[in-house]
Amino acid sequence: MIAGAEAQRIGRALESVASWTGEINLVLNDDVSDGTDRIAQQHGARIFREPWKGYVAQKNSAAARATQSWVLGLDADEAVSEALRDEIIRLLSDPAASLGFDAFSFPRCSHFCGRWIRHGDWYPDRQTRLWRRGRASWSGQDPHDKLLVTGQTGRLKADLLHFTAVDLNHQIIKSLKYADYFVQQHREKDSGASTLSLLLRPAWRFVRGYVFRLGFLDGWQGLTVARVAAFQTFLRHARLREECEKPSAPK
Repeated sequence: MIAGAEAQRIGRALESVASWTGEINLVLNDDVSDGTDRIAQQHGARIFREPWKGYVAQKNSAAARATQSWVLGLDADEAVSEALRDEIIRLLSDPAASLGFDAFSFPRCSHFCGRWIRHGDWYPDRQTRLWRRGRASWSGQDPHDKLLVTGQTGRLKADLLHFTAVDLNHQIIKSLKYADYFVQQHREKDSGASTLSLLLRPAWRFVRGYVFRLGFLDGWQGLTVARVAAFQTFLRHARLREECEKPSAPK
């Protein structure tokens, strides 16, 4: 695991793995002082403080400290469900069951505004998080890290639980943060979004999630998820266009 100031959330994540894993390694940002380290130690975690290097580099640093044959990556806002725990234990208790696979993925189910979201763009949201030590590494662009696996990836059925946001305000704040990351990654190779794409991209994102991926079955929360996703799409491309059209600083 990696973490910043997560004293309010990390206990649930650690509790979900503390009783059945061989070790817990937590790479903690070196400036954290909210008590996250004390909570982690109470659950038996080994703490390693490091300067923030970005999601990908930080996760690779945490994975490099693993000593067990299999590694499970977990975020502070997640928890392993009892069903997923049992499925992983059965898998790793039988060497034949994992033969030929270097990693396993499983669906991630997000809790949003009092409801588990099981449709739309947020589900099944499969995550590859369980791998043989030395057979995978984190790659991708911050904040969207992705596990790059050397060999074959198998599929598990039970859910990883994701407590994505405390409330709607929290989700909107995350949208602003991710828009900044998007601009950083694309401003050097993109001239900015056209007016047509600013109109069509968000509309398609809403229709895809709410209609074609059955987001409407998740009640008003499903409608909100689809609306927020459309807003995020608009915001990212509008911010990119804004950035690309800023006048250059005088020399």
